[in-house]
Amino acid sequence: MDDTQNLEDLSVEQLIQMLRERTGAGVNLSFPGKVRARQISRLVRPRTQKTIKTLSIGTEEYKSRNILIEGDNLQALASLYRWRGQVDLILTDPPYNTGNDFRYNDRWDDNPNDPGLGELVSSDDLARHTKWMKFMYPRLQMMRAMLKPTGVLAICIDHRELFHLGQMLDELFGERNRLAIINWQKSYSPRSDKQHVSTATEYVLVYAKDDEKATTGLLPRSEAMNARYRNPDGDPRLWKSGDLSAGKAATNQPMVYAIQSPFTGELHYPPEGRCWAPAQRELKATLEQWGVQYELRDINDARERARIAGVPADEVRPNVPALMVAGTIPAARKSAEKILASGPWPTVYFGIKGDGRPQHKRYLEDVKRGVVPMTYWANEDHEFPEALGSVSWDHEQSGHSQTGVDELSAIVGRDHGFKTVKPLRLIQKIIQLWCPPDGLVVDPFAGSGTTGHAVFALNSATGASRQFILIEQGRPERGDSYAKTLTADRLRRIVTGDWANGKGVPLEGGFCFKKLTSTVDSAVVLRMERDEMVDTVIASHHDASRRRGSNLVTIDDPSYQYLVARNSEGHGFFLVWDGPDENTDLTEEVYEACVAEAEKAGLESVYHVYARYNLFGTEDVRFYRIPDQILIDFGLDLRTEAYTEETEQ
Repeated sequence: MDDTQNLEDLSVEQLIQMLRERTGAGVNLSFPGKVRARQISRLVRPRTQKTIKTLSIGTEEYKSRNILIEGDNLQALASLYRWRGQVDLILTDPPYNTGNDFRYNDRWDDNPNDPGLGELVSSDDLARHTKWMKFMYPRLQMMRAMLKPTGVLAICIDHRELFHLGQMLDELFGERNRLAIINWQKSYSPRSDKQHVSTATEYVLVYAKDDEKATTGLLPRSEAMNARYRNPDGDPRLWKSGDLSAGKAATNQPMVYAIQSPFTGELHYPPEGRCWAPAQRELKATLEQWGVQYELRDINDARERARIAGVPADEVRPNVPALMVAGTIPAARKSAEKILASGPWPTVYFGIKGDGRPQHKRYLEDVKRGVVPMTYWANEDHEFPEALGSVSWDHEQSGHSQTGVDELSAIVGRDHGFKTVKPLRLIQKIIQLWCPPDGLVVDPFAGSGTTGHAVFALNSATGASRQFILIEQGRPERGDSYAKTLTADRLRRIVTGDWANGKGVPLEGGFCFKKLTSTVDSAVVLRMERDEMVDTVIASHHDASRRRGSNLVTIDDPSYQYLVARNSEGHGFFLVWDGPDENTDLTEEVYEACVAEAEKAGLESVYHVYARYNLFGTEDVRFYRIPDQILIDFGLDLRTEAYTEETEQ
């Protein structure tokens, strides 16, 4: 039985979930320390973020849009409180519990803010699965809280923890919100890593925050798909044959009737269980484009219509007329064959020789400009995105593990030390499906930075404006915080085109490198020097009236005493803070200086001012008190400075 002490540390939502689990009839996940794992996401403290200018690249605009954070991802997610409920896609590749692949600190059970890195969890540790779940559970809670109501989580995993991860996600997101279990081909030759069956695939679990609000995008169409559209009749528009029928014949009985062919006189009904899709009067008008008059006629076919609709004969809709040729069939055939030979044909036709069932011409320009992901992409023209179920992607569609390693080597050189890297094509495919062109992608286990690379590449290729937040700690126990030495280096080379193999092409973009530092509380904030306070204001500021947390663009100009940033509306942000022992108050003199600096920078006459106290009242100032507003924007309760519950904005 799980430990049930300290229940007061759980949120109301978490307590309700516990009651449902213990009283419900469904399958519930249980593991030692689960209650504590639930509490950790509320006990972890947010951290201040220090900007490292030498590791950032691009314009200030790009630096405000894309962020790479060095530090523990649980602390980083807590520090991104202003982004809660604002993320379109969380796409990540956590450690897989393969042995010596992730660390766990037992002291985190009591204090998730303990600075210890923990010990590597070996493959022969009998508690390795429990430790992995205790490690992942609070992070998954945080990830869910970050998503918009329309947001999606796509998380990579292999067979070792697939079932444990799926159970946790079913519990946190709800089984109905599971959009897909994608398996992708990581290798295309047999591997010797298993005694019985070679492991050639890995998985991506895809969950929506709310499946009724989430949307699945379409993948770009290939030339091979478009080549299936032709114009054998000389139609100026390319087309292919389409089904003229639709489902649910029993509830659409007026659409179940016979259509007489003008070529053969044969009566054609829709397939069993289906009905004709177009309205009957529209279909009549289209058929008459063959130069043949049609009429609606009762042909006493109730028994046949009942069979097709799947209803008893006494329940079939009475008096549903057929579409019949008005004149003789020989005369109709003569007119129709003339149009068949000369073209173009009407949009409803009877095969290329006139001896088939009625079909309709499906024009390429009317088909959605993309491909719905189905099993092995078999039905690329499926009209509407549906719940995906299990989807398989072979290596030709998603790339394989060695492709990812080779891609990384080409960019940064072969001494990066990574043996497994997700291929760029796989990550791009997921982003295209579940992040809109102007959306925000978050990767809490950024690794070598493939997600950031994918965003830059897609934006460059398609004109999209996606943004990213990447989090990576690296291996500090080895003296290698590869957020600096690898992740940032890869992203820099993508932007500059300075690839190790000499074949890079510069891509438009940029990012800001930030390092997590001190825990946030009022005492820490009030001891900050000016540079620290600037970073803290930029990192914490949240405008609830905007679509996302306001992206403040830093103004790094030493000629300004107070002006530190601007927003997209052209408002200036001013910091009255020269250090804890200097002037920290908004006075009339300071206000006049802020006005002058805004005019010099060409900004609007709306002044957002951060200061300790407001000693000068005026309507054009929006005042933010230090440290109160900063604590609020980091998600801390002003009374207790405890982290607040996960509330959706």
